Amino acid sequence: MKNQRSKRVNNLTMQIVKDQKHNSKLKIFLGADHRGFALKEKISKWLFEWNYEFYDLGANILDPKDDYTLYAQEVASLVSKNEESRGILLCGSGVGVDVVANKFDGIRASIGKTEQQVKAGRKDDDMNILVIAADFTSDDEAKKMVKSFLETGFEAKVRYKRRLEDIKRIEANN
Repeated sequence: MKNQRSKRVNNLTMQIVKDQKHNSKLKIFLGADHRGFALKEKISKWLFEWNYEFYDLGANILDPKDDYTLYAQEVASLVSKNEESRGILLCGSGVGVDVVANKFDGIRASIGKTEQQVKAGRKDDDMNILVIAADFTSDDEAKKMVKSFLETGFEAKVRYKRRLEDIKRIEANN
């Protein structure tokens, strides 16, 4: 079953990457395991209400035996290939999906704790994946963080751009 799910997600990945070459509008990629599933469903509803173009990469059903690695890999892979996109990942603690996502070059994933912290992550660090610890985050906190993540731009100050270049250099040398 895991191979079928992986194959389905990989086919979707290829289609999305193909489609994005023709459309520069911000796209959101969303993924969660079983512990983040309920909150992910709520976030999907909010994204729809806010008129964002988004792709829910799963989990598509509540499966207590699924692994966060599949969803984190798919979201991070797509965001790393598409500069005009962002990702939102959820798992119980947030740590698992954060670790996986940050294995991809160009990914700047961070666990969101507060609306203000998420804004700072976007302004200063051009955070491109918001990680939410579903077991420790209320719906209201999640909604505020997602909205801030999507509405806050990167300030692109000289020192911020220099730091991002340093990160690229570090990625290239690992």
